[in-house]
Amino acid sequence: MKEVATNFKDILQIEVLSGGMLLPESPQPISVIAAPIAKGYKRVEEMTGVKFGADFLWHVEDPEQSDWFPNSLKPAIALSIIKDIMPEQSLNFANDLQISLFNEGRDLTDDEAYRHLIEKYQIEPSLFYKALHSEEYEEKARYDFALIKQLGLTSFPIVLLQENESKFHLMAKGYTDYNTLEKRIKGALNEIKNKGN
Repeated sequence: MKEVATNFKDILQIEVLSGGMLLPESPQPISVIAAPIAKGYKRVEEMTGVKFGADFLWHVEDPEQSDWFPNSLKPAIALSIIKDIMPEQSLNFANDLQISLFNEGRDLTDDEAYRHLIEKYQIEPSLFYKALHSEEYEEKARYDFALIKQLGLTSFPIVLLQENESKFHLMAKGYTDYNTLEKRIKGALNEIKNKGN
């Protein structure tokens, strides 16, 4: 997506939405989802070339010893803050959230998991943490979840190209290499352009 943002910067505006993949009504330990992750992470590594970090994998491979209760809400709130105060950094921040969790093994339900990102993005800590616990930014995160649900999206990552207020083109569902994604985007843009002629 960083390549898409760079190579299509004069044509497309990138918006990152939080999908809300893990939103249990009551906290559930990582053991509930550990088995499918343990079974599939090597395939993800083979397909994408990225590596899961040892600290993350410990929680997946030893879930009974882990104190993690995964939930998508707090990272979505953090992303909503960035989208508001520095929207041009939202894609980078979303990427950093993924690295923080899957590579560095940070528990994104813990406020301290964001400390290094606050420093990286030069955000005043007291302002960030106040926003992280505010109703305003929780509502913004939940708005993203509702929009994703309204669009009928159930798997992530997903890339859509929005043609107008009500028409979207599916560009990618699951991992898609850049060259394939680029071809699809160019094809959709040509189709949209030809409609206007």
